[in-house]
Amino acid sequence: MPLQTVEPQRLYRQIAEQLRALIGSGEYQTGARLPAERDIAKELGVSRPSVREALIALEVEGWVEIRTGSGIYVLDRPAPGHNVPAPTTEWGPLELIRARRVVEGEIASMVATQAKRRDFAAMDLAIQSMQKDADRGVVPLEGDRAFHSALVQACGNTVLMETVQSFWDSRRSPLFVRLGDYFETPKSWQSAIAEHHAILEAMRARDAGAARSAMHAHMDKSHARFSASWRRAKTS
Repeated sequence: MPLQTVEPQRLYRQIAEQLRALIGSGEYQTGARLPAERDIAKELGVSRPSVREALIALEVEGWVEIRTGSGIYVLDRPAPGHNVPAPTTEWGPLELIRARRVVEGEIASMVATQAKRRDFAAMDLAIQSMQKDADRGVVPLEGDRAFHSALVQACGNTVLMETVQSFWDSRRSPLFVRLGDYFETPKSWQSAIAEHHAILEAMRARDAGAARSAMHAHMDKSHARFSASWRRAKTS
């Protein structure tokens, strides 16, 4: 069964569906190694990060095992009638980051002109929480979420608050968590904390343009961190 060219919409799901079908049809037997990420990307005409999302989705579903530095291997599937994980249908992490760049960039711009001192204090506390967790070797997701929650609350728009809440609900999804296991490191979190400081300082300066740019830079760097090669991610 040859691989087929895919459409951009819900890209990682389409890639995962094709690979899942190839495995299910016996094209790749249990224990077989799938083609390299770069080869799948080239054959499909898509980016390597999109293929990576698809492979991690298949790992979450129990179809494959990712062995860093070795390859992607097909796992034994349960016999018919046994519980089989449903295909992952959540938002793709990279797509989510792009959406956050648009929405939260404008939120940061708004907040720069209207936030109160208490709003900045709440964001500052959130960054301090992130730093304390990072220093203890704990993934600082709670402080990260607190920062972005305080940011959107400062704009006073309920629709935007609920939108950012939905972003964070997806941030806790199995696919995003697994991606973070591979690509979030102590070094990457220290970089993210510095980026949060830059956003806060731009807003404190009441510079709407700089606040927007700082948020865009943070999201661009987040996207780049999740798009790194497997080897770089493990050694960063």
